[in-house]
Amino acid sequence: MTSATPEHDLLAAGQGMYRLMVELYPLCRSITGEGLRATLRRLAQEIPLTIHEVATGTPVLDWTVPKEWNIHDAFIAEASGQRIVDFRDHNLHVVNYSAPVRERMSLADLRPHLHSLAEHPDWIPYRTSYYHATWGFCLSHHQLQTLRDGKYDVVIDSTLTDGYLSYGECVLTGESDDEVLVSTHCCHPSMANDNLSGIVVAQALARFFLNRPHRYTYRFLFVPGTIGAITWLARNEASLSRIKHGLVLAGVGDAGGLTYKRSRRGDAEIDRAAAHVLKCSGELHTLRDFAPHGYDERQYCSPGFNLPVGNLSRTPFGQYPQYHTSADNLEFVTPKALADSWHKCRSIFDLLERNYRFRNLYPRGEPQLGRRGLYDSVGGQSDAKALQLALLWVLNYSDGEHTLLDIAERADLPFEVIERAVSALLDAKLLGKA
Repeated sequence: MTSATPEHDLLAAGQGMYRLMVELYPLCRSITGEGLRATLRRLAQEIPLTIHEVATGTPVLDWTVPKEWNIHDAFIAEASGQRIVDFRDHNLHVVNYSAPVRERMSLADLRPHLHSLAEHPDWIPYRTSYYHATWGFCLSHHQLQTLRDGKYDVVIDSTLTDGYLSYGECVLTGESDDEVLVSTHCCHPSMANDNLSGIVVAQALARFFLNRPHRYTYRFLFVPGTIGAITWLARNEASLSRIKHGLVLAGVGDAGGLTYKRSRRGDAEIDRAAAHVLKCSGELHTLRDFAPHGYDERQYCSPGFNLPVGNLSRTPFGQYPQYHTSADNLEFVTPKALADSWHKCRSIFDLLERNYRFRNLYPRGEPQLGRRGLYDSVGGQSDAKALQLALLWVLNYSDGEHTLLDIAERADLPFEVIERAVSALLDAKLLGKA
């Protein structure tokens, strides 16, 4: 597995991801539009990203690419002209995908279009209306309570027109055509954990693999949630058989322990690799079975595709109060958590890269290890007993059928210990690649 990364390197990686997050935070992203494109263009400065544009009205599976939404300004103003709710102050003040409006109306008429959170009176909620033509504003509950009866000027300077849905794709060719898919949604405005964290960790992973040799081909997708994944699947059905492992990244910047949600298959190699890495980390973590709700893993794992794609998060969506509110801000995430998520992903992928099958070249009876110096070679090491056991497990199960992960799970030993045993047995010419 990945050797331990020095603490200062992890810190530097986390700080780099956080700086990119600070840059992207002000952009008003949605499932289409200029905010999304600006985000993808910025990512393209870091990694070789191809930006795809799919026209409004294009059929994609059971869906249709919607009209493109762009917003220029929005506010609620008192009769004096004083803006009391202003999109320029925070992107979440406007219901995402709001239709244009320019009216003077009473508070009674305006009130059904206002959204707040009584339980968190200082926070602005995040609301969307992607597939239902309406409009609205979000504000803190404290602010809502200050509104007085009277007339208000209500303006949402937005457009809903035929245009395009944009998504980004970075493909890093490996030794094999078999692929690892990494997908993250990039449609939410001004929320740090959901999902700027997934965006910056995914690009950092792409940068890591960019100039390093790797067994698999890595495909990184930056897609608007739901419709973006569906669009990509519709356009790539012919090549989906290449995907051997997949991971959806979302909510990977908060202080909670890591949570891995298994693929629909439940026992895919990615599921087992993630479980093994998290278990061997000795850190707080949670493993969850697949459920058909959540992020885009539910698209990749839909029964017609059933791809081996899991989800990695920290605190699961909806289980922290800041979720989908203005409190999911730059203070809610940390460089340390971003770096840890990045490093755990690297460890999972590194395990997959090294999960080969071997064959015992002396399978009849147990070969004499002592005269080959194998027992002596592990003496005095802190995990000498584990390594001695690993030698026996590897010899016994290296039949060309079992992978190293199979052996690690069966022996209940860390993958890296199994790998060290393999290295020793290869040097002794007791083992060969299957």
